[in-house]
Amino acid sequence: MNEFKLMNLSESDIEKELERIGFDFSYKKEASNKFIYKNIKIFDLTSTQINILKQTALSVGADCASHRDVITGSIEKSNAILGGSYSQIKKIAEKLKSQPFSLKSLAVYLLNELEQIETRTKLVGILNITPDSFSDGGMYIEPNNAIEHAYKLIEDGADIIDIGAESTRPFSKGVEPKEQIRRLKPILDNLKSIKIPLSVDTRSSEVADYALNNGASIINDVSGFDYDSRMINVISKYNAKVIIQHSNGTPENMQINPIYKNVVEEVYLSLHEKIQTAKNQGIKNIIADIGIGFGKTKEDNFKLLERIDDFKSLKLPIMVGLSRKSLLGVIENNNDLKDTLSLALSYPLILKGVDYLRVHNVKLHKQLLNLTI
Repeated sequence: MNEFKLMNLSESDIEKELERIGFDFSYKKEASNKFIYKNIKIFDLTSTQINILKQTALSVGADCASHRDVITGSIEKSNAILGGSYSQIKKIAEKLKSQPFSLKSLAVYLLNELEQIETRTKLVGILNITPDSFSDGGMYIEPNNAIEHAYKLIEDGADIIDIGAESTRPFSKGVEPKEQIRRLKPILDNLKSIKIPLSVDTRSSEVADYALNNGASIINDVSGFDYDSRMINVISKYNAKVIIQHSNGTPENMQINPIYKNVVEEVYLSLHEKIQTAKNQGIKNIIADIGIGFGKTKEDNFKLLERIDDFKSLKLPIMVGLSRKSLLGVIENNNDLKDTLSLALSYPLILKGVDYLRVHNVKLHKQLLNLTI
């Protein structure tokens, strides 16, 4: 019996592999789309839309799954999963352009899903000017120490500095806006001349208004507009960039038995809704954050990290903040160990093209980024 040698190929390398076997160089880019597969979940389609989508998929050798009762017509709507190669999905989209029932619009969405944009991960350096943050509480409460650390973050390679005057660790208490502003004032006053963007981590529209009027250009709202309904108006007023994070509850209660049926889908749909609300208010510069540790179990957090690629369908930059958090499983106050484990979890995120990592140890992560060039 003949012995055959087989090796699994990563889809990301398929174009290079085609070249290595001597495939036609001029056709390799187009041909690679036949070897890269994609599964797309489409929400709330009518039975009519699904039946047309299924027939179109089958006509090009792809497939489409839906609720079993769609075929009987006993349900009005269902989610669907469309699966096929990039080449097949492109053909499906082209065919849908001539179909009724709004499927022409679906074709545009499908083609957008096929866009492959290469990104280089940027680093958001954390500057906590609080007495009680979970990792470095009290270290930078003094303005001089905070300013010195800000310049150290820049020197180490931070692309953005995110300043927090209120701890939002689990079970923490809120800080009044006036106190947040008191803490922020000397820092913002002394960092106005720096050449990288300043972000302020706050849930308060009053604090956001002050920050954006005093040198900050980004607001990081860990509540995703849930805490202060006026926040979205302040962001719109300044035409500022905003980080919309998913959070289930408030810091006081978010880690008390958080429960999801499907954490990835629920976080995705929540972010999708908030993003659409922001866009409707004229906000254009948005970063989405999956909210590691904000109302999630350890298992929830790792599931979100494992499926971070799913969030690329938001068509926005994605930020992940896992630095030194409890999902690392380090009980003792050992930041060196936490930074090492944070780095290990950051590596696959960098390879997957996550746009921003929010980290405490910028220098260490910058060294890792330099290794991946």
